[in-house]
Amino acid sequence: MKNQTTYRYQVATQNVDFTLRASIDSLGNYILNTAGIDAQGKGFGVDTLAPKNLTWVLSKFVIEIDSRPEQFAEFDLTTWVNQNTRLVSTRNFTLSDLEGNVFIRSLSQWCMLDLVKRTPVALNTIEDFYAPYICEAACPCEAPMRLKAIEPEVVMEHKVAYSDIDFNRHMNTMRYIGLMLDMIDIEHFKENRPMRIDVHFIVECLYGQTIKVAMQQTESATLFEVIRDDGVVACRAAFTWR
Repeated sequence: MKNQTTYRYQVATQNVDFTLRASIDSLGNYILNTAGIDAQGKGFGVDTLAPKNLTWVLSKFVIEIDSRPEQFAEFDLTTWVNQNTRLVSTRNFTLSDLEGNVFIRSLSQWCMLDLVKRTPVALNTIEDFYAPYICEAACPCEAPMRLKAIEPEVVMEHKVAYSDIDFNRHMNTMRYIGLMLDMIDIEHFKENRPMRIDVHFIVECLYGQTIKVAMQQTESATLFEVIRDDGVVACRAAFTWR
């Protein structure tokens, strides 16, 4: 379909976990890195925005995982942008094996940020760049869940350090998810178990801040909140086991 672009990858050794399948955080990295590569190749990436003191920041992220590919397996990652509102751009993804069988679906919602004011910017600022690439294909997965405040059962502290920070000078998306994964019992990952991850980013976490990652386990999901040292909730997430 017009404006859907496909990239081929192979699961590298450094991207598998103890099951010899692609780790959950590495799959997130494949997806988000492809978003940047595709936007750059089509003329509305961070390289185009930087001279205007603008950048892309992730607002909501959904991954539906049916299975995780094994080490050295090749797969195709297809991406497209299908919706833009005044402040939010929706980018979609599917991961499929070389026979075309989709095993992961993902949806991401992005805002454009003024790097000086650290405030959102209307997308019509760059409409001429992205408008030709809007695709009519539907989102491949369900809309982001509504995530509410949790009742913490376990809390872990973490000081935001150099290795957590990305090119936007705030905590990288997959570092949030990585910290959450580290709080879940490893038994959850022994089997190639279907799951869905919903993450909502509310405010930034910056270098030097001490954050708390709070977790609540329910019958069907593992819920998280990331709370900054000023008491502000920066992020909420739900890992739903299927």
